[in-house]
Amino acid sequence: MDDTIHFYTRHAEALAAQYDSLDAEQVHRDWIDALPNEGLALDVGAGSGRDARFMASKGLTVYAVEPADGIREQAQRYHASPNVHWLNDSLPELRHVQGLNTKFDVILLSAVWMHIAPSARQRSFRKLSSLLKPNGKMVVSLRHGESPDERTMHPVSADELAQLAQQQGLSYKLLEPRNDELQRQDVQWQTVLLTLPDDGTGAFPLLRNIVINDNKSSTYKVALLRTLLRIAEGHPGAVLTRTQNHVTLPMGLVALYWLKLYKPLLDTYNLQQANSRGLGFVKASGWQTLQQFSANDFYIGRLITDADEARSVYRTLKDIASTIRNMPVKYITLPGSEQGVFDVELGRTQAPKNGLVLDHDFLASLGNFHVPRAIWDALTHFSVWIEPALINEWVTLMEGYNREHPQAYTTLDYRNALNWENPERSTQRVRNRVQELMKEVGVDCCWSGASIRSQAYAIDHAFPFARWPNNDLWNLLPTKTSVNAAKSDKLPTRHRLLESRELILDWWQRGWSHNAREFFTQANFALPNLAPDNQSFDDVFEALTCQRDRIKQVQQLRDW
Repeated sequence: MDDTIHFYTRHAEALAAQYDSLDAEQVHRDWIDALPNEGLALDVGAGSGRDARFMASKGLTVYAVEPADGIREQAQRYHASPNVHWLNDSLPELRHVQGLNTKFDVILLSAVWMHIAPSARQRSFRKLSSLLKPNGKMVVSLRHGESPDERTMHPVSADELAQLAQQQGLSYKLLEPRNDELQRQDVQWQTVLLTLPDDGTGAFPLLRNIVINDNKSSTYKVALLRTLLRIAEGHPGAVLTRTQNHVTLPMGLVALYWLKLYKPLLDTYNLQQANSRGLGFVKASGWQTLQQFSANDFYIGRLITDADEARSVYRTLKDIASTIRNMPVKYITLPGSEQGVFDVELGRTQAPKNGLVLDHDFLASLGNFHVPRAIWDALTHFSVWIEPALINEWVTLMEGYNREHPQAYTTLDYRNALNWENPERSTQRVRNRVQELMKEVGVDCCWSGASIRSQAYAIDHAFPFARWPNNDLWNLLPTKTSVNAAKSDKLPTRHRLLESRELILDWWQRGWSHNAREFFTQANFALPNLAPDNQSFDDVFEALTCQRDRIKQVQQLRDW
């Protein structure tokens, strides 16, 4: 495969010209009616970008995967489209595509399958199938004919794809064979159209059973699901490992989000969370030493310099991790079975002697939390429907536990207590930084480029907080008040993001270079395809544009 990739790099210009000499609409005429008018497309082995540009012109956002540097670079110079995002990736791994944490409406493999070794095809097909949305289409063109040069081309078979489709629960349709568009007499083509009818995982019935039908003596089960949902939706970069069956998260991150969820319920509203008053994670040496802090004080990347506070946070997260393992994880089982759904491995660590940072290394040191892949995918892609069910169940449970004082709280009180974070408190810190920079060099609006004036500006969430609650430094941008009002809760288009690229990068670099560790820790957790040790503002922006596409797909926000 490597020799084939090198061939495409060495002959990039000639091959790109050959591919671009053909009209995409003509080449793909036999399945083009199945192309949706909007959504996400994945073009694997995108070559010159001909098909990617065509799909983008039809309204799709396209992720073009091409491992050959030469032809990929050639394609990126050709009428760059803001709706085509290029990735250096390849089958069967598709590591960067997996890191996007998203599903696709269309996956196209045009003149690619013959390059995949037979020994790697089952794994490749399984990986591709896992990337399809329900009712998503995968199109595979099959080339029959010997290789004309040193490129490796293996024999292909429509029957092989039919068998693989059956294994993965995809419907299969073989389209009419066609002659070669380049008039090569020894080359023939077949096209296979595959569809994922539904998710086929059983994740939704299982989640429904846990949320609605499972017996509960506390809010622990619902809290764990909402904790995992918050991580799945907001932190695709938190995944430590990803296999066919499971996703592994840092146990410390799960404990941190549990802390943030329960903090207002217990320390602000004093709402009972179980049939009995005692909660396993509320201990005198841990939780009770942190009662003066709010949920907003515990954020990823925070540096805790006070030794006593650091030890209190450490003990609290350890207590939470043990409670999660011994309670909800132990009692969340498959319906009619004793088999557990989740799995926990606690880490062996020692309390910090001085301070600590809530970063990747510390959170991962507390252990591993394993989530079934189907559950993770459901939480990631359908959070907009799942979270309301979790909140409703949590409210119902609290109303039951607090029935001795029915007049003390209303349903609205319970819902307010379950709100995520207070965005106003988090933006004040950014305002302080803006004021500092105004005294030195001035600050420009990240969307318009106009100079902003003292007091007459706003701090905008690039991704609207009301629909995607995130108060990380990378997501908070200084803007003119009028621009912020016009944007409101809309999602910036990819084109607008790219137009504002230099303004956003300039703000990040000037605003947070002095606090880079926190900035990058937050970004590397929240955005896809960033390594835990990433220190590149440019890479953060690239990941930002990928996350924008995912939020658009999941939340269906209005464009701005």
